[in-house]
Amino acid sequence: MFAIPRLQTDRLVLRALRADDLDAYAAMQSDPEVMRHLGLGVVRSREETWIAMAQMLGQWQLRGYGIFALEDRASGRFAGRAGILHPYAWPEPELAYGLDRPFWGQGLATEAARAIRDWAFASFPLPRLISYVRPANAGSIGVLRKLGARRVGEETMLGAPAEIWEHSRPD
Repeated sequence: MFAIPRLQTDRLVLRALRADDLDAYAAMQSDPEVMRHLGLGVVRSREETWIAMAQMLGQWQLRGYGIFALEDRASGRFAGRAGILHPYAWPEPELAYGLDRPFWGQGLATEAARAIRDWAFASFPLPRLISYVRPANAGSIGVLRKLGARRVGEETMLGAPAEIWEHSRPD
């Protein structure tokens, strides 16, 4: 069995997704406001959320990196997910994140993404990470700016325009 690392920040535990995350994650994925800028921009059913969890867990085995569950250290609550997203047809590894609405506006996406970026560059010979962001997603663009990412282009991802932001490997 492949071991998914456990990372910790000041306010979050980044850990493997578990079956008991399904209720909280399915509730997050059924919220139209949360899903507006994620994936296809549509809500997911409980079954679709389960399938997505299985795919995210499988990526760890196939690539050695993947998506973490975000757990609020203070409450133990599921706060969202973040990590390196790299499905089969994806052009390159993406630093991706999505938080449940009660955790918005607290800097947690930046905190998680910084920890993941630093871990990924320390652990893998990746030349860069990218992040795809819908142009209207001002919150996520703010996170990317705080991380020092650089906008390098735009392309169509999952049928919609997306800005491409680059996270460069530190010197």
